[in-house]
Amino acid sequence: MTVKTQQTEQREQTTGAPADASRSSEVSEVTDAPAPSGAYEATERTVPTRSRERASYDRDLVHAILDETYLCHLGFVRDGAPVVLPTLYGRIGEALYVHGSTGSRPLRSAGKGEGAPGLPVCLTVTHVDGLVLAKSAFHHSINYRSVVVHGVAHQVTDPEELRTALDALVDHVVPGRSYDSRPANAKELAATAVLRLDLREVSAKVRTGGPNDDPEDAALPHWAGVVPVRRGYGTPVPAADQPASTPLPDYLAAL
Repeated sequence: MTVKTQQTEQREQTTGAPADASRSSEVSEVTDAPAPSGAYEATERTVPTRSRERASYDRDLVHAILDETYLCHLGFVRDGAPVVLPTLYGRIGEALYVHGSTGSRPLRSAGKGEGAPGLPVCLTVTHVDGLVLAKSAFHHSINYRSVVVHGVAHQVTDPEELRTALDALVDHVVPGRSYDSRPANAKELAATAVLRLDLREVSAKVRTGGPNDDPEDAALPHWAGVVPVRRGYGTPVPAADQPASTPLPDYLAAL
């Protein structure tokens, strides 16, 4: 897998510092990836059995849902039993990079090096946008946006791609942070592992709107509607050993 990097203006706009070509958090593109179309192809695994009208294969929608958060759940089978692990991820183009350690179960199962079989996985990302309260308990629901990705994950072994992936993971959580931190050294890189999962078998699913109460329940006295759910950040708390003169970075103030 060949990855080439190019400087991006995003770092300068986010951090106020010039882009550093020696770091690999620049926007990356995989040179052997096919040109993406406007939608992913639906497959037997990506067509839901319920509420099919809520499913979407639109590439822009999938990317938007993935880019708005950084926590995913990675499912796989180990020793005949299902395992689901929460972990961080980042996206570069049509690939997701999933964080792990060299001793983790997914990394050991995926194998390492050229010709490794990889690890069949299912990765999910979900946003909860609202609590939908109906007049009947049966019709309670949530408004959500979700993405499900099926595929075979492979451990990243190319040093340049690994550094690019690690910077993407850091910047996916806090945009601009990879520039404003020390890059991983050789010992840390040896202890850190990343899985790559290509976005090929993908679907999104979205619910919006209010409750779907039965007409005969309309006159019931119970409150019905939507309670919006929003993610927020508190005021950053500096480390105990940080000099008081250290300013708060602009990218943190903008969160």
